[in-house]
Amino acid sequence: MSIRKELLARRRFLQLSAFVGAGAVIAACGATAPEAPATEATAAPAAEAATMAPEATAAVVEATVAPEATAAPTAEPMLPAAPAPGPLSAADVGGMEGLIAKAKAEGELNVIALSHDWLNYGEVISSFATKYGIKVNELNPDAGSVDEIAAIKANAGNTGPQAPDVIDVGFAFGPSSKEANLLQPYKVSTWSEIPDSLKDADGFWYGAYYGVLAIAVNKDVVPASPATWSDLLKPEYKGQFALTGDPRSSILAIQTIYAAAQSNGGSLDDAKPGLEFFAKLKESGTLIETMGSTALFTQGETPIMPMWSFLALGMRDTTAGNPEVDVVIPEPVFSGVYVQAISAYAPHPHAARLWQEHLYSDEVQLIWAKAYGIPTRFGAMLSAKKVPADVLSKISSVDLMAKAIFPNVAQLNASKTVITEQWDTIVKMEITKKD
Repeated sequence: MSIRKELLARRRFLQLSAFVGAGAVIAACGATAPEAPATEATAAPAAEAATMAPEATAAVVEATVAPEATAAPTAEPMLPAAPAPGPLSAADVGGMEGLIAKAKAEGELNVIALSHDWLNYGEVISSFATKYGIKVNELNPDAGSVDEIAAIKANAGNTGPQAPDVIDVGFAFGPSSKEANLLQPYKVSTWSEIPDSLKDADGFWYGAYYGVLAIAVNKDVVPASPATWSDLLKPEYKGQFALTGDPRSSILAIQTIYAAAQSNGGSLDDAKPGLEFFAKLKESGTLIETMGSTALFTQGETPIMPMWSFLALGMRDTTAGNPEVDVVIPEPVFSGVYVQAISAYAPHPHAARLWQEHLYSDEVQLIWAKAYGIPTRFGAMLSAKKVPADVLSKISSVDLMAKAIFPNVAQLNASKTVITEQWDTIVKMEITKKD
């Protein structure tokens, strides 16, 4: 993830509503959850591309990763030894009461890359601060996964507010950060309700929520929405489709191309057809050089844009019909998972653990669900009848989400390499941000 501020909305839930219940779908309908990698990804340098990290609701944000194809290799700086890991569970400190007491004694928590509009993190943060009386220092709300990892490294040993205690990053960044010794383990009280395929067995990282790749359409400009990736090649969409980042560095752009590959002769192990499809979009005049943003989308300048479903649905809510926003979920349904973790150098390790308990509580899992994210405990909560009717009412098509595909870490990293290194030779197009 990276700079980002995107969109959230909800009008045509027929195709997407199921996504809010995908956690439930996976648990209750036997769908295949994201595969845990057989081996952990090597710690990628500046541009590990897993899934885009939290983006904001009203100003598209592309994940900025340093383009590997052009960056000169530099040696990673030596990091100081990390402090000894903290307790593995609340039980190790006398239960929740003991953990709360220790967290309150620390008094602060440093979070990073949590835009208030991204899955309603504003409410998540305020509820934590109010409930526990702990000050939350918010670092760089528009940062991306790469920036979060860089912040851990740059502030290793620093006990000030610029050192993140916790991170919210794309799926592949969990295993790679563990391998780089940047994380410390902790298992929340609801650990057993997080699917095994979405968490590290030792507790170093754990899936929090996910969404699916969607296409947002400004209906004031585009009367008939494209239903599939191939529809974008039709003459009626000329000059209307915009990526929200540079495909050589933006995680969202990379994931978009990877998703398009799935219906254009590619597979989770072959992203190149996605590049070839985008070359066709360029040749047809559909793909434009201007980088899409929320402002340009609402103004009609970039009226068709790819983004995660919860961003598109949220944008549909916030625009309230001005303009009317359509949300299309092209098949195959392509999913992206985000994970939580605690920095090995966390200045406030107990507050960091209490924050994780907060995130995996019923309260916050439902906050995410209401904002169209799929919380990883959703299936267990549904079985326990903890999901209110207003959330359940958003699930209109279980079948669609049952088809969702989840690339594993190795596939994500391999696709990122292909896309970032071959964009210039296959598509040959500069995607530039409008001043």
